[in-house]
Amino acid sequence: MAARGRCTVLAAAVRGVEAVAVDVEVSVSNGIPGFAIVGMADASVQESRERVKAALRSCGFTMPASKVVVNLAPGTLRKTGTGFDLPIAAGILCATGQVDPQAAEGVLFVGELSLEGAVRPVAGLLAHALCAKRLGCALAAAPSEGLYAVKGVVHRCVQSLSDFRTLPFPVMTGRLAKGSEALPDFRDIAGHSMAKRALQIAAAGGHGVLMMGPPGSGKTMLASRLPSILPPLSKDEALETAVVHSVAGESLEAVLGGARPFRKPHHSATLAGLVGGGSPVRPGEITLAHNGVLFLDELAEFSPSALQGIRQPLEAGRVTVTRADGNIDFPARFMLVAASNPCPCGYYGDEEEPCTCSQRQIKLYQGRIGGPIMDRIDVHIDVRRIPPGEVLATGCGTGSEELRRDVLRAREFSSWRRARAAESRPDTSEALVRACGLSDDDEKFLEEVAQASRMSGRAIMRTLALARTVADMEERDRVERRHLCEAVGFRLREGES
Repeated sequence: MAARGRCTVLAAAVRGVEAVAVDVEVSVSNGIPGFAIVGMADASVQESRERVKAALRSCGFTMPASKVVVNLAPGTLRKTGTGFDLPIAAGILCATGQVDPQAAEGVLFVGELSLEGAVRPVAGLLAHALCAKRLGCALAAAPSEGLYAVKGVVHRCVQSLSDFRTLPFPVMTGRLAKGSEALPDFRDIAGHSMAKRALQIAAAGGHGVLMMGPPGSGKTMLASRLPSILPPLSKDEALETAVVHSVAGESLEAVLGGARPFRKPHHSATLAGLVGGGSPVRPGEITLAHNGVLFLDELAEFSPSALQGIRQPLEAGRVTVTRADGNIDFPARFMLVAASNPCPCGYYGDEEEPCTCSQRQIKLYQGRIGGPIMDRIDVHIDVRRIPPGEVLATGCGTGSEELRRDVLRAREFSSWRRARAAESRPDTSEALVRACGLSDDDEKFLEEVAQASRMSGRAIMRTLALARTVADMEERDRVERRHLCEAVGFRLREGES
């Protein structure tokens, strides 16, 4: 069958965690039969030619015996992934007159095709839905529950290319299913009252935590229960976080249900695995932990380059991955929780098991973490092994619900305090000092502690921020001496001076 015609179908390419609009221009003309895709298309997009041809024939459509050229514009944007299968097939059907071209107007298409013509969902559907919302058009894709999280977009259900015979496409209906998986409870952990207090304060203010102690002291159990005392994600936070997980191909059920992410990469993770990278560029673990918790167990075992790579995101809340074709920004506002043994054998400072490491080995091991990372972690605590009797008393500790109530109350007071102050730049050091309202004696006390402990300027301000959170826990307008003392105690580990 020879046919001539042109058609433009709307699609999108994912760059970072954002979908950018792409025009799929299809031209069918006389000439040597062939099928070409141009416009910075990678190998996965080039493979669409065979999938599209097989899918068209399987669904009873005709692949034109003509010269078919598909241009993906703009040509300066690299296109990746299998989501271009459906828009390319739709463009060919409209250009050859097998489908009314009006069916593609005001619709953004995305989907992978099977050889039988079935449409499969692809990673990044939420990003495509947000792109369709910005453009004011409908989204045609395979059914997906996560799409219901994006309001204000008409979702057209396309399950197969055969659906082009029964236009218009049906509208997806339904509601978002929320996960109800129970989180681990702090009640399971007996003892460790100081560690629980530290994690509670950290949760109230979003502070980083480093737990150091021998093997089996409960560091991992404590960290894994931190999400149970964090406030649930707001609607905006849930959608923002879900888009990241959608692009990475992760499950969305828990995030859209309000549960904050809890990521725990293995210590063999590479720099690209933590901060993002690869080809195409994918979000790393710090981005997948956005609005949640990043738990780095065995912190000293991570490669130094990987650890230093998270320094800038810890403060900026974003990470920029630079490639030859430009920079890609990923959100990375996360709460860092880390755990480490104090030495290679793990028993340095333990009261029961003697340490077999030399002082040089201990110094080198702890030095692997690096001063810059330690300086950016607000809460440093030593976790000791508890007596066997307390271990057997599991289920009798302070529960997550009780700890969570105090966290929520502190956050509500902090929000009220900030709103009352009406600071134009609430995140500056000047605003923090003003919010603390230290007396002259307390300022002098902090100066003396900072001088004796050789605190950096960053460490001083982070200690102030921690003291401000402790005061918020008690709903106090001003930071008092006892709040400063507790903050300093959490900031400086045993043996530091």
